[in-house]
Amino acid sequence: MAGSPKNYDVIIIGAGSVGTPAAFYLAQAGVRTLVLDRAASVGQGSNKRAIGGLRATHSDPAKMRICLRSLDIISGWKNRTGDDVEWYKGGYAFVAYRAEEELILRDLLVVQRAYGLNINWLSEGDMLKVIPDLNPRELRGGTFCPDDGHASPLLAIHSFCSHARRMGAEFRFSENVTGFLVEGGAVRGVRTDKGEYGGEVVINAAGGQASAVGRLVGLEIPVHPDSHEAAVTEPVTRFLDPMVVDIRPVAGSANYYFHQHYTGQIIFCITPCPNIRGEDTRETSAFLPMIARRMVSLMPRLKNIRVRRTWRGLYPMTPDGFPIVGWSKEIKGLLLAVGMCGQGFMLGPGLGELLAAMVQDKLSPGDKEILPYISPYRQFAGQEKLK
Repeated sequence: MAGSPKNYDVIIIGAGSVGTPAAFYLAQAGVRTLVLDRAASVGQGSNKRAIGGLRATHSDPAKMRICLRSLDIISGWKNRTGDDVEWYKGGYAFVAYRAEEELILRDLLVVQRAYGLNINWLSEGDMLKVIPDLNPRELRGGTFCPDDGHASPLLAIHSFCSHARRMGAEFRFSENVTGFLVEGGAVRGVRTDKGEYGGEVVINAAGGQASAVGRLVGLEIPVHPDSHEAAVTEPVTRFLDPMVVDIRPVAGSANYYFHQHYTGQIIFCITPCPNIRGEDTRETSAFLPMIARRMVSLMPRLKNIRVRRTWRGLYPMTPDGFPIVGWSKEIKGLLLAVGMCGQGFMLGPGLGELLAAMVQDKLSPGDKEILPYISPYRQFAGQEKLK
Protein backbone atom coordinates (compact mmCIF):
# COMPACT_ATOMS: atom_id res chain seq x y z
CA MET A 1 0.00 0.00 0.00
CA ALA A 2 1.72 3.13 -1.22
CA GLY A 3 1.63 6.47 0.58
CA SER A 4 -0.11 7.21 3.84
CA PRO A 5 -2.22 4.48 5.42
CA LYS A 6 -5.97 4.62 4.91
CA ASN A 7 -7.60 5.89 8.09
CA TYR A 8 -10.51 4.51 10.07
CA ASP A 9 -12.06 5.35 13.41
CA VAL A 10 -11.80 1.76 14.63
CA ILE A 11 -9.85 -1.26 13.47
CA ILE A 12 -11.06 -4.67 14.67
CA ILE A 13 -8.69 -7.63 14.59
CA GLY A 14 -10.83 -10.74 14.17
CA ALA A 15 -13.99 -11.32 12.13
CA GLY A 16 -15.45 -13.82 14.57
CA SER A 17 -18.27 -14.10 17.07
CA VAL A 18 -17.27 -10.87 18.84
CA GLY A 19 -15.54 -8.76 16.20
CA THR A 20 -18.31 -9.07 13.62
CA PRO A 21 -21.20 -7.94 15.87
CA ALA A 22 -18.96 -5.14 17.14
CA ALA A 23 -18.47 -4.01 13.53
CA PHE A 24 -22.25 -4.07 13.05
CA TYR A 25 -22.96 -1.83 16.02
CA LEU A 26 -20.10 0.54 15.26
CA ALA A 27 -21.17 0.89 11.64
CA GLN A 28 -24.75 1.42 12.76
CA ALA A 29 -23.51 4.36 14.84
CA GLY A 30 -21.68 5.84 11.85
CA VAL A 31 -18.20 4.87 13.06
CA ARG A 32 -15.74 4.18 10.23
CA THR A 33 -14.79 0.57 10.90
CA LEU A 34 -12.30 -1.86 9.39
CA VAL A 35 -12.25 -5.58 10.27
CA LEU A 36 -9.14 -7.62 9.54
CA ASP A 37 -8.91 -11.40 9.61
CA ARG A 38 -6.24 -13.83 8.51
CA ALA A 39 -8.87 -16.35 7.35
CA ALA A 40 -10.52 -16.29 3.94
CA SER A 41 -13.99 -15.35 5.18
CA VAL A 42 -16.04 -14.42 8.22
CA GLY A 43 -16.38 -16.77 11.20
CA GLN A 44 -13.66 -19.26 10.29
CA GLY A 45 -12.24 -19.64 13.81
CA SER A 46 -14.20 -20.85 16.80
CA ASN A 47 -17.51 -19.53 15.45
CA LYS A 48 -17.99 -22.21 12.82
CA ARG A 49 -17.28 -24.92 15.41
CA ALA A 50 -19.78 -23.63 17.99
CA ILE A 51 -22.88 -25.72 18.69
CA GLY A 52 -25.16 -22.70 18.89
CA GLY A 53 -26.22 -22.40 22.53
CA LEU A 54 -27.41 -19.00 23.77
CA ARG A 55 -27.96 -18.64 27.50
CA ALA A 56 -28.03 -16.03 30.20
CA THR A 57 -27.76 -18.81 32.77
CA HIS A 58 -24.32 -17.97 34.14
CA SER A 59 -22.77 -17.50 37.55
CA ASP A 60 -21.55 -13.88 37.32
CA PRO A 61 -23.28 -10.54 36.69
CA ALA A 62 -21.24 -9.57 33.63
CA LYS A 63 -21.99 -12.63 31.56
CA MET A 64 -25.62 -12.63 32.66
CA ARG A 65 -26.11 -9.00 31.63
CA ILE A 66 -24.27 -9.37 28.34
CA CYS A 67 -26.07 -12.57 27.40
CA LEU A 68 -29.47 -11.17 28.29
CA ARG A 69 -28.76 -8.56 25.64
CA SER A 70 -27.57 -11.25 23.22
CA LEU A 71 -30.81 -13.17 23.73
CA ASP A 72 -32.85 -10.06 23.11
CA ILE A 73 -30.87 -9.29 19.95
CA ILE A 74 -30.96 -12.78 18.47
CA SER A 75 -34.56 -13.57 19.40
CA GLY A 76 -35.70 -10.42 17.60
CA TRP A 77 -33.20 -10.55 14.76
CA LYS A 78 -35.56 -11.93 12.12
CA ASN A 79 -38.18 -9.29 12.85
CA ARG A 80 -35.60 -6.49 12.74
CA THR A 81 -33.57 -7.61 9.71
CA GLY A 82 -35.61 -10.23 7.88
CA ASP A 83 -32.79 -12.77 8.27
CA ASP A 84 -33.60 -16.17 9.75
CA VAL A 85 -30.77 -17.27 12.07
CA GLU A 86 -32.67 -20.38 13.24
CA TRP A 87 -33.41 -19.01 16.69
CA TYR A 88 -35.19 -21.59 18.87
CA LYS A 89 -36.39 -20.73 22.36
CA GLY A 90 -36.05 -24.14 23.97
CA GLY A 91 -34.52 -23.11 27.27
CA TYR A 92 -31.53 -24.42 29.22
CA ALA A 93 -31.77 -27.14 31.87
CA PHE A 94 -28.92 -27.79 34.32
CA VAL A 95 -29.66 -31.18 35.84
CA ALA A 96 -28.58 -32.39 39.29
CA TYR A 97 -28.01 -36.02 40.21
CA ARG A 98 -25.83 -35.39 43.27
CA ALA A 99 -26.05 -33.15 46.32
CA GLU A 100 -22.93 -31.27 45.17
CA GLU A 101 -24.48 -30.05 41.92
CA GLU A 102 -27.83 -29.33 43.59
CA LEU A 103 -26.10 -27.04 46.09
CA ILE A 104 -24.22 -25.16 43.36
CA LEU A 105 -27.31 -24.66 41.23
CA ARG A 106 -29.59 -23.64 44.11
CA ASP A 107 -27.05 -21.16 45.47
CA LEU A 108 -26.69 -19.52 42.05
CA LEU A 109 -30.42 -18.89 41.79
CA VAL A 110 -30.12 -15.94 44.18
CA VAL A 111 -27.74 -13.94 41.98
CA GLN A 112 -29.32 -15.16 38.73
CA ARG A 113 -32.75 -13.88 39.77
CA ALA A 114 -31.25 -10.65 41.11
CA TYR A 115 -29.90 -9.90 37.63
CA GLY A 116 -33.18 -10.54 35.88
CA LEU A 117 -33.10 -14.18 34.85
CA ASN A 118 -36.39 -16.03 34.53
CA ILE A 119 -35.06 -19.17 36.19
CA ASN A 120 -36.38 -21.65 38.75
CA TRP A 121 -35.45 -24.81 40.56
CA LEU A 122 -37.50 -27.76 39.31
CA SER A 123 -38.12 -30.84 41.39
CA GLU A 124 -37.48 -34.27 39.94
CA GLY A 125 -41.09 -34.57 38.82
CA ASP A 126 -41.21 -31.10 37.26
CA MET A 127 -37.89 -31.61 35.49
CA LEU A 128 -39.23 -34.85 33.98
CA LYS A 129 -42.22 -32.92 32.66
CA VAL A 130 -39.84 -30.58 30.82
CA ILE A 131 -37.49 -33.40 29.72
CA PRO A 132 -39.46 -36.69 29.91
CA ASP A 133 -36.59 -38.80 28.61
CA LEU A 134 -34.13 -38.04 31.42
CA ASN A 135 -33.00 -41.01 33.44
CA PRO A 136 -35.09 -40.63 36.63
CA ARG A 137 -32.76 -42.73 38.77
CA GLU A 138 -31.17 -40.49 41.45
CA LEU A 139 -32.41 -37.36 39.66
CA ARG A 140 -32.73 -34.58 42.23
CA GLY A 141 -34.08 -31.91 39.88
CA GLY A 142 -32.29 -28.92 38.43
CA THR A 143 -32.61 -25.35 37.22
CA PHE A 144 -34.53 -24.37 34.12
CA CYS A 145 -34.49 -21.05 32.26
CA PRO A 146 -37.11 -21.12 29.48
CA ASP A 147 -35.84 -17.92 27.85
CA ASP A 148 -32.50 -19.41 26.78
CA GLY A 149 -32.18 -21.26 23.48
CA HIS A 150 -30.03 -21.81 20.44
CA ALA A 151 -29.42 -20.44 16.95
CA SER A 152 -27.12 -20.98 13.98
CA PRO A 153 -23.64 -19.47 14.49
CA LEU A 154 -23.06 -19.62 10.72
CA LEU A 155 -26.25 -17.82 9.74
CA ALA A 156 -25.93 -15.28 12.55
CA ILE A 157 -22.36 -14.22 11.81
CA HIS A 158 -23.00 -13.95 8.08
CA SER A 159 -26.04 -11.81 8.78
CA PHE A 160 -24.10 -9.51 11.12
CA CYS A 161 -21.35 -9.24 8.50
CA SER A 162 -23.65 -8.47 5.57
CA HIS A 163 -25.56 -5.80 7.48
CA ALA A 164 -22.34 -4.25 8.82
CA ARG A 165 -21.04 -4.02 5.27
CA ARG A 166 -24.24 -2.40 4.03
CA MET A 167 -23.78 0.26 6.70
CA GLY A 168 -20.21 0.97 5.62
CA ALA A 169 -17.95 -1.37 7.61
CA GLU A 170 -15.06 -2.81 5.60
CA PHE A 171 -13.87 -6.40 5.96
CA ARG A 172 -10.50 -7.53 4.67
CA PHE A 173 -9.79 -11.25 4.69
CA SER A 174 -6.67 -13.36 4.15
CA GLU A 175 -4.73 -10.52 5.77
CA ASN A 176 -2.52 -11.18 8.77
CA VAL A 177 -1.77 -8.44 11.31
CA THR A 178 2.00 -8.29 11.77
CA GLY A 179 2.39 -5.23 14.00
CA PHE A 180 0.89 -2.11 15.54
CA LEU A 181 1.55 1.50 14.67
CA VAL A 182 2.23 3.19 18.02
CA GLU A 183 3.20 6.79 18.72
CA GLY A 184 3.68 8.32 22.15
CA GLY A 185 2.23 5.26 23.87
CA ALA A 186 -0.97 5.42 21.81
CA VAL A 187 -2.27 3.27 18.97
CA ARG A 188 -2.13 4.90 15.57
CA GLY A 189 -3.06 1.87 13.46
CA VAL A 190 -1.89 -1.59 12.45
CA ARG A 191 0.47 -3.16 9.97
CA THR A 192 -0.46 -6.29 8.02
CA ASP A 193 1.26 -8.50 5.49
CA LYS A 194 -0.48 -6.39 2.82
CA GLY A 195 -0.14 -2.83 4.08
CA GLU A 196 -0.85 -0.34 6.84
CA TYR A 197 -4.14 1.09 8.19
CA GLY A 198 -4.52 4.10 10.43
CA GLY A 199 -6.88 4.22 13.39
CA GLU A 200 -6.81 5.60 16.92
CA VAL A 201 -8.80 2.65 18.33
CA VAL A 202 -7.88 -0.98 17.75
CA ILE A 203 -10.01 -3.80 19.16
CA ASN A 204 -8.26 -7.11 19.76
CA ALA A 205 -11.03 -9.66 19.12
CA ALA A 206 -8.71 -12.31 17.75
CA GLY A 207 -10.10 -15.33 19.61
CA GLY A 208 -7.51 -18.08 19.89
CA GLN A 209 -4.86 -15.71 18.49
CA ALA A 210 -5.51 -12.99 21.08
CA SER A 211 -2.30 -13.58 23.01
CA ALA A 212 -0.19 -13.57 19.84
CA VAL A 213 -1.77 -10.27 18.78
CA GLY A 214 -1.12 -8.82 22.23
CA ARG A 215 2.54 -9.72 22.04
CA LEU A 216 2.86 -7.65 18.85
CA VAL A 217 2.50 -4.57 21.05
CA GLY A 218 4.33 -5.97 24.08
CA LEU A 219 1.30 -7.15 26.09
CA GLU A 220 1.00 -10.54 27.73
CA ILE A 221 -2.69 -11.48 27.66
CA PRO A 222 -3.60 -14.58 29.73
CA VAL A 223 -5.60 -16.36 27.03
CA HIS A 224 -4.68 -19.94 26.15
CA PRO A 225 -6.67 -22.09 23.71
CA ASP A 226 -8.05 -25.45 24.84
CA SER A 227 -9.29 -28.12 22.44
CA HIS A 228 -12.92 -29.26 22.79
CA GLU A 229 -14.75 -31.81 20.66
CA ALA A 230 -18.32 -31.86 19.45
CA ALA A 231 -20.56 -33.94 17.21
CA VAL A 232 -23.90 -34.05 15.41
CA THR A 233 -26.24 -36.98 14.85
CA GLU A 234 -28.71 -37.94 12.17
CA PRO A 235 -32.03 -36.04 12.36
CA VAL A 236 -34.85 -37.65 14.32
CA THR A 237 -38.37 -36.62 15.29
CA ARG A 238 -38.34 -33.84 17.87
CA PHE A 239 -38.43 -35.04 21.44
CA LEU A 240 -36.23 -32.51 23.26
CA ASP A 241 -36.61 -28.75 23.69
CA PRO A 242 -33.96 -27.48 26.15
CA MET A 243 -30.20 -27.58 26.00
CA VAL A 244 -29.34 -30.16 28.67
CA VAL A 245 -26.22 -29.51 30.77
CA ASP A 246 -24.71 -32.03 33.17
CA ILE A 247 -21.97 -30.41 35.28
CA ARG A 248 -20.94 -33.59 37.12
CA PRO A 249 -17.21 -34.21 36.70
CA VAL A 250 -16.24 -37.77 35.74
CA ALA A 251 -13.05 -39.37 34.47
CA GLY A 252 -12.02 -37.57 31.30
CA SER A 253 -14.63 -34.82 31.34
CA ALA A 254 -15.68 -31.93 33.56
CA ASN A 255 -19.17 -31.60 32.05
CA TYR A 256 -21.11 -32.03 28.84
CA TYR A 257 -24.17 -30.62 27.12
CA PHE A 258 -26.44 -31.29 24.19
CA HIS A 259 -29.58 -30.06 22.44
CA GLN A 260 -31.80 -31.01 19.56
CA HIS A 261 -31.65 -28.67 16.62
CA TYR A 262 -35.04 -27.71 15.27
CA THR A 263 -34.26 -29.76 12.14
CA GLY A 264 -33.92 -32.84 14.36
CA GLN A 265 -30.19 -33.44 14.87
CA ILE A 266 -28.70 -33.86 18.34
CA ILE A 267 -25.63 -31.63 18.73
CA PHE A 268 -23.33 -32.25 21.67
CA CYS A 269 -20.03 -31.18 23.19
CA ILE A 270 -17.81 -32.11 26.12
CA THR A 271 -15.40 -30.22 28.39
CA PRO A 272 -12.30 -32.40 28.72
CA CYS A 273 -10.60 -32.91 32.06
CA PRO A 274 -7.74 -32.30 32.28
CA ASN A 275 -7.77 -29.44 29.79
CA ILE A 276 -6.14 -30.06 26.43
CA ARG A 277 -3.99 -26.97 25.85
CA GLY A 278 -2.93 -26.00 22.38
CA GLU A 279 -4.34 -25.44 18.91
CA ASP A 280 -4.79 -29.02 17.74
CA THR A 281 -8.18 -29.29 16.00
CA ARG A 282 -7.87 -32.92 14.88
CA GLU A 283 -10.63 -35.22 16.11
CA THR A 284 -9.72 -38.00 18.53
CA SER A 285 -10.85 -41.59 18.93
CA ALA A 286 -11.45 -41.10 22.66
CA PHE A 287 -14.18 -38.45 22.42
CA LEU A 288 -17.13 -40.39 21.06
CA PRO A 289 -16.94 -43.45 23.37
CA MET A 290 -16.53 -41.16 26.40
CA ILE A 291 -19.43 -38.86 25.68
CA ALA A 292 -21.66 -41.67 24.40
CA ARG A 293 -21.48 -43.38 27.78
CA ARG A 294 -22.40 -40.15 29.56
CA MET A 295 -25.26 -39.28 27.24
CA VAL A 296 -26.85 -42.72 27.14
CA SER A 297 -26.61 -42.92 30.93
CA LEU A 298 -28.42 -39.59 31.23
CA MET A 299 -30.90 -40.18 28.42
CA PRO A 300 -31.23 -43.87 27.49
CA ARG A 301 -33.34 -43.28 24.37
CA LEU A 302 -30.23 -41.87 22.65
CA LYS A 303 -28.54 -45.28 22.52
CA ASN A 304 -29.58 -46.12 18.95
CA ILE A 305 -29.11 -42.74 17.31
CA ARG A 306 -26.34 -42.56 14.73
CA VAL A 307 -23.59 -39.93 14.83
CA ARG A 308 -22.95 -38.26 11.49
CA ARG A 309 -19.86 -36.15 12.17
CA THR A 310 -17.43 -35.09 14.87
CA TRP A 311 -15.16 -32.04 14.97
CA ARG A 312 -12.82 -30.22 17.29
CA GLY A 313 -12.58 -26.52 18.08
CA LEU A 314 -10.71 -24.14 20.36
CA TYR A 315 -11.94 -22.48 23.53
CA PRO A 316 -9.77 -19.38 24.22
CA MET A 317 -9.58 -19.80 28.00
CA THR A 318 -8.68 -17.34 30.74
CA PRO A 319 -7.43 -18.34 34.21
CA ASP A 320 -10.85 -17.86 35.83
CA GLY A 321 -13.17 -18.75 32.96
CA PHE A 322 -14.45 -15.19 32.43
CA PRO A 323 -13.84 -12.97 29.37
CA ILE A 324 -11.30 -10.17 29.29
CA VAL A 325 -12.89 -6.92 28.12
CA GLY A 326 -11.52 -3.45 28.67
CA TRP A 327 -9.12 -0.71 27.64
CA SER A 328 -5.40 -1.34 27.89
CA LYS A 329 -3.64 0.86 30.43
CA GLU A 330 -0.32 0.35 28.71
CA ILE A 331 -1.32 1.31 25.17
CA LYS A 332 -3.89 4.07 24.76
CA GLY A 333 -6.61 3.22 22.26
CA LEU A 334 -6.21 -0.56 22.49
CA LEU A 335 -9.44 -2.27 23.53
CA LEU A 336 -9.38 -5.96 24.51
CA ALA A 337 -12.33 -8.26 23.83
CA VAL A 338 -10.78 -11.67 24.25
CA GLY A 339 -10.92 -14.92 26.23
CA MET A 340 -14.54 -15.86 25.59
CA CYS A 341 -13.88 -19.35 26.98
CA GLY A 342 -15.94 -21.11 24.34
CA GLN A 343 -18.92 -18.78 24.78
CA GLY A 344 -18.17 -16.22 22.11
CA PHE A 345 -21.33 -16.95 20.14
CA MET A 346 -23.64 -16.34 23.09
CA LEU A 347 -21.64 -13.33 24.33
CA GLY A 348 -20.95 -11.83 20.91
CA PRO A 349 -24.11 -9.86 20.09
CA GLY A 350 -24.40 -8.26 23.53
CA LEU A 351 -20.68 -7.71 23.73
CA GLY A 352 -20.61 -6.12 20.28
CA GLU A 353 -23.15 -3.61 21.48
CA LEU A 354 -21.11 -2.98 24.65
CA LEU A 355 -17.87 -2.47 22.70
CA ALA A 356 -19.55 0.09 20.47
CA ALA A 357 -20.72 1.95 23.58
CA MET A 358 -17.19 1.84 25.03
CA VAL A 359 -15.67 3.27 21.85
CA GLN A 360 -18.22 6.09 21.77
CA ASP A 361 -18.01 6.71 25.54
CA LYS A 362 -21.74 6.05 25.87
CA LEU A 363 -21.76 3.47 28.63
CA SER A 364 -24.93 3.08 30.66
CA PRO A 365 -24.79 2.76 34.46
CA GLY A 366 -25.44 -0.95 34.02
CA ASP A 367 -22.51 -1.25 31.62
CA LYS A 368 -20.21 0.47 34.09
CA GLU A 369 -21.36 -1.86 36.84
CA ILE A 370 -20.34 -5.05 35.05
CA LEU A 371 -17.03 -3.97 33.50
CA PRO A 372 -14.96 -4.62 36.67
CA TYR A 373 -15.97 -8.30 36.52
CA ILE A 374 -14.34 -8.70 33.11
CA SER A 375 -11.51 -6.16 33.45
CA PRO A 376 -8.09 -7.10 32.07
CA TYR A 377 -6.69 -5.96 35.45
CA ARG A 378 -8.81 -8.08 37.79
CA GLN A 379 -7.17 -10.62 40.09
CA PHE A 380 -8.37 -13.74 38.20
CA ALA A 381 -9.00 -15.22 41.64
CA GLY A 382 -12.45 -16.79 41.18
CA GLN A 383 -13.77 -19.52 38.93
CA GLU A 384 -16.79 -19.66 36.64
CA LYS A 385 -19.18 -22.24 38.10
CA LEU A 386 -21.18 -22.87 34.89
CA LYS A 387 -18.51 -23.16 32.22
